[in-house]
Amino acid sequence: MSNQLTNQNEPLKILVFSASLRKTSLNTVLAKLAAEVIESIGGKVDFANMNEFDCPSFNQDMEGSSHPKGAEELNRRMLASDAFVIASPEYNGSMPGLLKNSIDWVSRFRPQPFNERHALLMSASPSMGGGNKALWSLRMPLEHLGARVFPDMFSLAMAHKAFTPEGKIIDETLAKRFGSNIIAFMSLVEAAKNYPCIKKAWVEFLGEQTDAATDRVE
Repeated sequence: MSNQLTNQNEPLKILVFSASLRKTSLNTVLAKLAAEVIESIGGKVDFANMNEFDCPSFNQDMEGSSHPKGAEELNRRMLASDAFVIASPEYNGSMPGLLKNSIDWVSRFRPQPFNERHALLMSASPSMGGGNKALWSLRMPLEHLGARVFPDMFSLAMAHKAFTPEGKIIDETLAKRFGSNIIAFMSLVEAAKNYPCIKKAWVEFLGEQTDAATDRVE
């Protein structure tokens, strides 16, 4: 991937993880490929496993002076990143329950780490839909929490036949789109970090007003 980021400051820090606990998960393969692309264009990747963020079922009665270790770990690594990438499987037409559970726990931290943080969503599935329904269900809580979810999501259909033994996407057109999508996302993250005017443009893209009374990303 030859499209290097133009920023001459410190590299963008991107948290990347698969929302699957399965060792041979297709989404973990996709997440690793995303990490390779990010690093190839100058980003710094923090690659995580979902089992690091696993939590007991969310229960407000359990809230107190401490949070589950998985929630603390996800919160810490989110705060240390400029953006995050999630490769999510689709379970029964939605995101995995353990991912939503972790999001619910982490949303209780203050400051809340999803707010204003850019996100790129992707999925891989043996189905013809590529796990796309999971991504739409995942967008809702993330955007509700103030995350700036990149408009173009990537879903890889028939994923059990889509990778080479080395974990590359076989279809050249899909591979090119995958790389271009990540480059566009990284360019937006870079602009948002280094050029404050991008915030106003992003909020206007969402169709919101930018005055102090209604700006939810302040």
